[in-house]
Amino acid sequence: MTPPLLEVRDLHVDIPMPYGRLHAVRGVSLSVDIAESVGLVGESGSGKSLTLRALLGLLPRPARIVSGTILIDGEDVTGLSAKQLKRRLTDTMSMIFQDSLTALNPVMRVGDQIAEVPLRKLGKSRSEAKAIAVGLMREVGIADPERRYQLYPHELSGGMRQRICIAIALSTKPRLILADEPTTALDVTIQAQVLGVLRQLKQEEQVGLLLVSHDLAVVSQTCSRLYVMYAGKVVESGDLVDLVTAPRHPYTFSLLRSVPDPDKRVARLLTIDGRPPDLTDPVTGCSFAPRCPFAEDACREAEPELAPAGSARLSACRRVDTAQRWTAMVEQEVSQEAVSRQ
Repeated sequence: MTPPLLEVRDLHVDIPMPYGRLHAVRGVSLSVDIAESVGLVGESGSGKSLTLRALLGLLPRPARIVSGTILIDGEDVTGLSAKQLKRRLTDTMSMIFQDSLTALNPVMRVGDQIAEVPLRKLGKSRSEAKAIAVGLMREVGIADPERRYQLYPHELSGGMRQRICIAIALSTKPRLILADEPTTALDVTIQAQVLGVLRQLKQEEQVGLLLVSHDLAVVSQTCSRLYVMYAGKVVESGDLVDLVTAPRHPYTFSLLRSVPDPDKRVARLLTIDGRPPDLTDPVTGCSFAPRCPFAEDACREAEPELAPAGSARLSACRRVDTAQRWTAMVEQEVSQEAVSRQ
């Protein structure tokens, strides 16, 4: 069998803090195949963005990788020197950052920022690098690229800046793009356009995509497979359709139930009581147990590992029937509320 383009095994990232050590990423494992779109979802603070940054060696100080293995095309690259590792990773992957305005150099023309990689890394001449940049701008849907090549980031709209960031990511000729909340702060129409560009790249260029988002609507438009993170760990993974229609972890169900459905009338949205655990302290038992209405004593005593929960599904829950029971309970409660309001 062909190995995955990217495979991450048991990744741990810690951040030294004045009041202790924050275990921000706790044993994350994931994979992305060639030309596959994979989503990494979870609420803010779950460790999604740090996982992405760790894969490219872009962790903010003083965060650092404590342990874990990164494989590219089945080759373990974690034993390489820092310089060799950076080159191997950047030859394979590139990243689209969350905030395009801060990701771009404010005093440099956007076209020159795209041309910088062909010029400095690929050894192209200035005219060749400019031609490549103009071509990439056209490829990501920027009209009149020759004129817009000369503009500065503040002269472009948010959606146009994000397209520039995508063009910069493509300038390295990557096989995999890491996208960290690429549609944040964009209106719905522009979101759809940016996601359309990413889908088109996957189909036409066979570029893989690892998309981080807290928005399930965004990943459902783009990805075929999902990983759900909570408190620094993956708590469920599987095919998008299976996971959305029949979640096998109560946290996944909570995320899905809290998203408004314009085609369905409900009396209220589900909220999750409590808050995530403090990851500067050792987590005892299931990290979601304090917020889970179906938690048992055993859930608080030992942290469950990801285990098979159906065809091509993994769940870190001792009771895979929890989500289905919770679904029925909540739907009945919401239906009763709707009837009482009529």
